[in-house]
Amino acid sequence: MKSPDNNDFISLTLSDEEVIRRFHAAIVSGKHWYIALLAAIKMWSSAEETYQGHHYCYLIDGEAFDWQLLAERLCETVDGLIPDVEKNALLLHNKHPLDITNDQFRNYIGPTRFGQYLNYYYGVTVERALLLAVKDEIRKERHVAGYLTDKDHADEAFNRVYGEKESTLLERFRRERHRRRLKSMSLGELKEFTYWLFKHRLKYSDKEKVASDTRKALDWVQRHGLPDHLLNGQPPIIVEQTY
Repeated sequence: MKSPDNNDFISLTLSDEEVIRRFHAAIVSGKHWYIALLAAIKMWSSAEETYQGHHYCYLIDGEAFDWQLLAERLCETVDGLIPDVEKNALLLHNKHPLDITNDQFRNYIGPTRFGQYLNYYYGVTVERALLLAVKDEIRKERHVAGYLTDKDHADEAFNRVYGEKESTLLERFRRERHRRRLKSMSLGELKEFTYWLFKHRLKYSDKEKVASDTRKALDWVQRHGLPDHLLNGQPPIIVEQTY
C-alpha cells in the first residue's frame, strides 16, 4: 500500500478531535506552536462545524479556505500553551511569530489547502479591498467637484464594480442560497457574500476589467494594508496572481 503523501493534507483523514489531540501533543513535546498549528491546519478535514453554539465555515463553497478562522478555533483548544502576545499578534494583527517563506508555508499546510487559501485571499480579502479602493476613488472625485459631505458611497461603488446595487445583489445571493431576508448580516455571511461577488465579477466582467480591478485592489492593499483583520489571513508573503 502506498504511504500517504506528506504534501497533501487530504491523504490522511483524521477526526477533528484527533487533529486537536495531535496539535496539543506537538506543542507539549516541544514543537513551536506555530509550526504545530500549520500541521493541524493541514490535517483538518471539516469544511464547517457548530462548536459551543457557534457555526464555523472554514471552506466557503468548497473552494475558499478561511485560514484565520480555523487558526482562531485551533488556538482556543490549547489555551495556556501558547504565548498570549504571539497568539494575539497572529489572530488580531496577522503578525506571524516565525519568518517563513511562501514555499515553506505552502509545504506546511499542503498544496491543496494552499490553493484553497489563495481562492480565499483573492476572492474575499482582495475583493473586499476592491470595494474600498473604488469608494476612495468616488470620495476623491466628489472632493474635487466641491462636494463636502462624506457619504459611504456603497451603492455607487457596487454599481461601478458589479453593475448593480448592493441590496439587489444581496437579495439574489440569499435567494440562491435559500436564506432568509434579514436586516443585518453576520461576519460569516459577509465572507460568503463577498466570495459570491468575486465569482459574479469574474463571470460577468470582461477580462480587461477583471485584471484592472484586481490590480487596483492589490495596489490598495499595498498602500493601506489588509481590510478588516478577520477577512484576511494571508501567508507571510503575498503571492501575486493574475486572472
